[in-house]
Amino acid sequence: MGQEVTPVLVFDIETVPDVAGLRTLNGLGADTPDAQVAEIAFQQRRQATGGDFLQHHLHRVVAISCTLRERDSFRVWTLGSTEDSEAEIIRRFFEGIEKYTPQLVSWNGGGFDLPVLHYRALMHGIQAPRYWDMGEDDREFKWNNYISRYHTRHLDLMDLMALYQPRANAPLDQIAQLCGFPGKLGMDGSKVWDAFQNGEIIAIRNYCETDVVNTYLVFLRFQLMRGALTPAQYQEECNLVRSQLEKIDAVHWREFLAAWTA
Repeated sequence: MGQEVTPVLVFDIETVPDVAGLRTLNGLGADTPDAQVAEIAFQQRRQATGGDFLQHHLHRVVAISCTLRERDSFRVWTLGSTEDSEAEIIRRFFEGIEKYTPQLVSWNGGGFDLPVLHYRALMHGIQAPRYWDMGEDDREFKWNNYISRYHTRHLDLMDLMALYQPRANAPLDQIAQLCGFPGKLGMDGSKVWDAFQNGEIIAIRNYCETDVVNTYLVFLRFQLMRGALTPAQYQEECNLVRSQLEKIDAVHWREFLAAWTA
């Protein structure tokens, strides 16, 4: 009997300012418009740091997209529906870890996505015992767990490729394009807040999905580089992704496939 292969779950989140939390922290009433609440926070951040990127705990998660590679299948989806609360989509994310115990793969997940999810799960009272296990329940997790920066149960590709040197970090969009993958199409993280205010949650979810597939394709190239995949196996994996995306009748995937030149 062959060795069971660990499922690989690549994930990416999209966030907006946590307007409700910012109202609480800044003593602002419900009569202050959301855009103004966020702008006050941006101004405070500019004064403190020169930039307006909010601290991790002040982000509200509006989309979590995933790819899951297990057995003979590959799929991509965004957790929950457009109507689901932040708590619900975060709960679904950690429930997936409880169910599959996958290898998590991200681009800057250790620097952004997971810390945001930690704070938001804390605020919502979401349980995630498998994720937080560091050997207390499963001895194997003492040596390879989701929390350690240097373990591969969560592989932050950006952090590893930069050899844990922040000055060597690279943006996913550019790395994806340089590898012949589509990169970002039509939106980037700086546009998410404006899109959210305009009610464009579907566009945000679609953007998040393309980002997570870019990450998965870069991960495949990494697996080729380190010898975990032969060139033939790598091509088979890319073909599997293409074939699955071709089955989805959606504009963002047609654009993605058209831009995929590798």
